[in-house]
Amino acid sequence: MASDLSLRTATEDDIPILLELWRDTMSPNFSALGILPLEEQPLRRILMRFECAELVILDENPIGLFKVARDGREWKLIQILLSPTVQGKGIGTHLIANLIGEAKSSGASLSLSVLKQNPALKLYLRLGFVITGEEEHALNLHLGANPAVEGTLRDKAAHRPSL
Repeated sequence: MASDLSLRTATEDDIPILLELWRDTMSPNFSALGILPLEEQPLRRILMRFECAELVILDENPIGLFKVARDGREWKLIQILLSPTVQGKGIGTHLIANLIGEAKSSGASLSLSVLKQNPALKLYLRLGFVITGEEEHALNLHLGANPAVEGTLRDKAAHRPSL
């Protein structure tokens, strides 16, 4: 991973870049589930909690979106989108690991929701998130769940079909 990685607050001027990024990163996940996102869904997802949105910059180029709601002691990773050209290079791991450290230092829990077919699910589980719920197309994950529940959920995840 290149060392010139930074975050900056997203602005309305970034919305066209973020929409393109959403389509590039999320369309394959929806296709894998056999569903087509609604035409307005990308813009709605980008604008949801936009005050929390940060643009991921690598070597002065925008490569992603990192959106975290830091609400009291219950934080939520709302969105992380990384350009397919930089996926698998440790950038997502770096961003999420830093967020986990920040949440732990603040005494906050961390949750997220991920599409079942999203390859990032493996990353989240590797970083210690556990599955706490399931919806039709998504899984809900939490970091720092009750250890007794955590083991049960990990066992359940181990018996899921290969992702």
